[in-house]
Amino acid sequence: MNEFSAKKNFVDRLRNRSELPNPTDLALYICQGKRDALAKAFTLLESTRFSDQEYMVQVLRELPKENKASIRLGITGVPGVGKSTFIEAFSEVVLQEAGNKIAVLSIDPSSPITGGSILGDKTRMERLSIDDRAFIRPTPAGTHLGGVARATALGIQLCEAAGYNIIFTETVGVGQSEVEVHGMTDFFLLLMLAGAGDQLQGIKRGIMELTDALVITKADGENKTRADHAKAEYASALHLFPEREDGWVPPVFSVSSIENQGLNEVWKSIQQFDVWQTERGLKYKKRESQRLALFQKQANDFLLNYFLHDEQVRRKFEQVKQEVHLGLKSPMEAVFEWMEDIKKKEI
Repeated sequence: MNEFSAKKNFVDRLRNRSELPNPTDLALYICQGKRDALAKAFTLLESTRFSDQEYMVQVLRELPKENKASIRLGITGVPGVGKSTFIEAFSEVVLQEAGNKIAVLSIDPSSPITGGSILGDKTRMERLSIDDRAFIRPTPAGTHLGGVARATALGIQLCEAAGYNIIFTETVGVGQSEVEVHGMTDFFLLLMLAGAGDQLQGIKRGIMELTDALVITKADGENKTRADHAKAEYASALHLFPEREDGWVPPVFSVSSIENQGLNEVWKSIQQFDVWQTERGLKYKKRESQRLALFQKQANDFLLNYFLHDEQVRRKFEQVKQEVHLGLKSPMEAVFEWMEDIKKKEI
């Protein structure tokens, strides 16, 4: 079998759910950097099917636990701030250093009516999407809040196992609920627009207090002066916040992704922060917190899915849900009744 035929056979088997390789083999393919295997693992990881989750537990068991030398970057900002444009231009700076490989986990908003998402980041990052050193995975947010998708944290581990050492997580947008990405990354980057009506008094303080650096985007053309003015304002505002426990003072940058201005300074700051945190043991403490948070989240998700996997439990669940729908029971009353029946095994 020639190389093309072997690759086609491998891809065909990955696309066919009934002919998945055994978990050990899929883990091996991921560690070998096979992008088709990584993409398939993401699809299974995002699945709500209990059998797919069981399969991925076995795959994850075979993978390296974590890459401590990697840098996990969280990027958020208001819609229209240019997150995708920034990531593509910034990635070109990062990839100038030998050995760097980039993964972009881009979270797209889902329609509350149809549940669908556009997933257009590969189109918006044309140059990066064809670079062999990059992997882009658009993912619908679904009903999950926090600016990320349900499987984002585990997806970061998949990318690290595949050899990607710089992991971008691009959130849906920015807001009070979209700070979960901070809890799964090493460096949190907030992108802001100058002169867009979102002045200092309108900034969500929670986001500002969590950010490790702030970037004013689109600092080019007629907007450059406003961007530089906004940079000075935000720098002053950040100094008014209480001193962080780790002692880091978030820097503020103004950049132009189109003209490639200011991007090198942002990358140098991220590298400086990574060294600074690593030398003090703060990076590893944050990773420990991330693992515990992921355990709690996975336990909640898995237990609900586990119970609903049982036909009798699911039938009782649908019954009490219908009673809530008809106003016969309050939501809390229905949940307690469902849980009591599970404990007593009377369903």
